Amino acid sequence: MTIFWIMTAMATALAGLVVLSSARRGAGAEGAVDREAGARELVELDRLKARGLLDEAGWTAARAEAGRRLLAARRADLRPVARAADRIWVLGGLGLTAATALGLYVVLGVPGMKDQAYEARVRQWAATPESLEPAQVAAVMTQVVKDRPGDRLALTMLGAARFEAGDPIGAASAFRRAVAIQPDDARSWARLGESLVRANNGAVDGDAEAAFRQAIKLDPDQLGARFFLGEAALARGDRAEALTLWTPLIAALDPDDPRRADLQRRLAEAAP
Repeated sequence: MTIFWIMTAMATALAGLVVLSSARRGAGAEGAVDREAGARELVELDRLKARGLLDEAGWTAARAEAGRRLLAARRADLRPVARAADRIWVLGGLGLTAATALGLYVVLGVPGMKDQAYEARVRQWAATPESLEPAQVAAVMTQVVKDRPGDRLALTMLGAARFEAGDPIGAASAFRRAVAIQPDDARSWARLGESLVRANNGAVDGDAEAAFRQAIKLDPDQLGARFFLGEAALARGDRAEALTLWTPLIAALDPDDPRRADLQRRLAEAAP
């Protein structure tokens, strides 16, 4: 906690230094351009032309250059310029902001509370699993697998939690470990394929296809694996294989299920 407050103080001081330095540069810019000298130059150019000491081309070029300098001077007038008193207001505002933040923490926070170790939080989460978010479940199951690395069920639960938490790569890692322990686990092979598909932005690559094929080899009723294999078959223009893979899936879906009609439509559209 001490380190936190030291870092907070340093950040506030740095912000104040940056703001005050910028204000000082703005104050120093005042009066940088002499506009009256530019106006006198225009008058002098007109006088020289009238006396015949400056031809038309030279007068035009010189007057254009003087005009550009006057325009730059007018633009400089529009720039915000910080006054010396403004620095005091800025510094006071920074101090007030820091004091307000400290006061809110004292009122709403828990000063003096010790930091909780990550492992301690995970143990607290494990005591109330029914109220956890997927990422918290994944953290709990990671600790369980760490304690019991050969527990296949814990690995499948870890994979499912990571998948739901949006970590498909971590989920694939857990399911790979699960099928290494029990190679005939068709469900874990299918979940491994699904994790690889999500990690690959929805595309069924070679590793995912191999996992799905192993799943339906062990259990032909792995309908999720059949769906993704059918997707891969259609992607490469093999309607016959897609029909073979999706026929059991279509039969398992309720006639009123919109997914059934969608699969049938896609097969029809892929007909040669």
